[in-house]
Amino acid sequence: MSWTEIAGFVTGAICVWLVVKRNIWNFPVGIANYAFFFILFIGSGLYADAGLQVIYTGLGLYGWYSWLRGGEDHGALKVHNPTLPQLIACLGAVGLIALAIQYGLHRWTNSTVAGWDAITTALSLVAQFMLSRKWIANWWLWIAADLIYIPLYAVKGLWLTSGLYGIFLVMCVIGLMEWRAARAKMLAAPA
Repeated sequence: MSWTEIAGFVTGAICVWLVVKRNIWNFPVGIANYAFFFILFIGSGLYADAGLQVIYTGLGLYGWYSWLRGGEDHGALKVHNPTLPQLIACLGAVGLIALAIQYGLHRWTNSTVAGWDAITTALSLVAQFMLSRKWIANWWLWIAADLIYIPLYAVKGLWLTSGLYGIFLVMCVIGLMEWRAARAKMLAAPA
């Protein structure tokens, strides 16, 4: 267990809890988390996950802006569902991204878990984009990714990180329920 894994654990747990609560401060905490995990994953040979942290930083900045100014009349974004075409496009993107990453990992790295690294990376990228748009469906992709991440990190000996993703899994279920409830409350409120 290294200092980067501990720092990643702490900032990751705080970040996800802030997302569950729909708190805008999840984005700066998340950006710090991405830096810690970038360092950790490079050292562990999880190259796609390391690259993901760089992209997460960009998506975090985009999400921060979107949550503040991406709603109607450039106001705060509200929790909502993607349209069916948006959802289909997101799921298609998961498949294409996973295939591209797996090809790259096999061709240019010594990754021993290329397929698993690729699918978790693809799920996470698309889930982060969906989170940036405040789409409730982001939680389903995070849940799927966490179910793979937990044993993947354990196999790599990243026990604290594996445990963190177990906590993330629980928080994702809570987040899904809370975001659905927030949406229902918003829809039930008089105009």
